[in-house]
Amino acid sequence: MDIIGTRLREERERLGMTQDGFAAAGAVGKRALIHYEKAERSPDAAFLAAIAAAGADVLYILTGQRARMGALKATEPGAGYSFARTPRERALLDNYRASPDAGRRVIEGAATLAAQSATGKDKPLKKRGNQAT
Repeated sequence: MDIIGTRLREERERLGMTQDGFAAAGAVGKRALIHYEKAERSPDAAFLAAIAAAGADVLYILTGQRARMGALKATEPGAGYSFARTPRERALLDNYRASPDAGRRVIEGAATLAAQSATGKDKPLKKRGNQAT
């Protein structure tokens, strides 16, 4: 396996994707992905663009250097929102953005409650105006 094939596999695994899922994200068959990972064939630009949209760091795959994920610091509001890392994150963001305000508030509330449950923090939801956020 050459270095690009190795990095391609590393990115697939970093994203938690199977070969079937990653191949589908790249709009190729599983066999083509296997050839790419084994360095039997080189991926084309269309494949690389498609997996980038699914969250793969194509700069890393090609050069070994990680791409910077935007100009905002990770702790700043809005940081990383345009760089969903997995298809699940991308779907969640797409659904959120397509929702009306009432739907967005429901999604925000559910995410806050899930995070509080996962971290064991029992803080009340922050209030914005007369609505919980």
